[in-house]
Amino acid sequence: MRSFDMESEKLEMFEVGPCKDSYEMGFLIGQRFSQRIKNRVAGDTILQNQLRPFAQTPQSESLLKHLFDNNQSKFPMYWDELLGTSVGSGVPLLDILLINFKKEILAFVPKEGVKSLQDDSSNECSDVLLVAESMAIAAHNEDANVSLVGHTYIIKGILPDGMFFVGYTYAGELPSSAFAFNSNGLVFTLNAVPPAEDEIVGGGIGRNFISRHILEAQGIDDAINRIRSSEVSVGHSYNLIELNTHRIVNVETASKKRISIHEVGETPFFHANMYRHLHISQAQDESSISRLKRANVMTKTTREDFLSILGDADNEKYPIYMTGPLLHTLCTAVIDLDEQTLSIIEGNPKKEEASFVFSLSSMNLINDNLV
Repeated sequence: MRSFDMESEKLEMFEVGPCKDSYEMGFLIGQRFSQRIKNRVAGDTILQNQLRPFAQTPQSESLLKHLFDNNQSKFPMYWDELLGTSVGSGVPLLDILLINFKKEILAFVPKEGVKSLQDDSSNECSDVLLVAESMAIAAHNEDANVSLVGHTYIIKGILPDGMFFVGYTYAGELPSSAFAFNSNGLVFTLNAVPPAEDEIVGGGIGRNFISRHILEAQGIDDAINRIRSSEVSVGHSYNLIELNTHRIVNVETASKKRISIHEVGETPFFHANMYRHLHISQAQDESSISRLKRANVMTKTTREDFLSILGDADNEKYPIYMTGPLLHTLCTAVIDLDEQTLSIIEGNPKKEEASFVFSLSSMNLINDNLV
């Protein structure tokens, strides 16, 4: 368990709140991580080469207006949080919005000339899940474009009613588009999924806004209701973990309010970046097919087995544990339902010790849940 200074560009946690409003929370986060957010924006190749140029074209105007208006209308508090982040960090609001709505916008960016960047944008994250008498565990690789290495932090947000959440957060984005837990005993991890182009609807609710919304959920059922209530543009996969009932469910979503729920049990369940049980037309992702095939033949009996799966680089072209050149595994999160801990491992999970270990059994403690 350790924290790092900003100069090292390593992972650190910032506690914020209770705040008078959402704008103030965003402002304080933006102010605290101003340099890291600026560095992320300056080096984000997808923002620089695709999102910004597209935002300057006439054909983007109606899409962006529809997208921004719908999300601001449905979630005004989270919109205000982003306004605060922009002002606090000194980063233009448009850049903050573009990185938060990356997935909803990229689907409409012309593909010519940006194929290599486009292709790497959805191959993000692997999870292996199990709920059995011998062990209940969810292990998650957080994968991203290499330009995002060093551009993350952990936010512990305390709300006015005393509830809190802890989320692994990309610089400038809402907590959390990766993994998080809250003081109601709900934990989640996320996987990107690639619906076919004709399955995507413009102007829907952004996935960052939905995951920010489920950060405040009371449990799995409430989280599913929050997911169901939003008309999304693209799709997403949510691994929802409820401590007090010892449950893990995988929820896959798509546009037009389509949703499928898989209850994880004694058969280990591996999820990468393709739909496993929601029947829709999807883009074939060779990386996910390869990772699933590899995970299926690996032993899944112990916690160490799960870490070996997520640390596996047997397939040089499509490894489960990624080290570039386009994608990089930023960290691994391990949620142990029996021990009631969430561990964050920086480096290959087969070899490295946890940098942070959070106790999930003392949720009533507002200021001291880092063990």
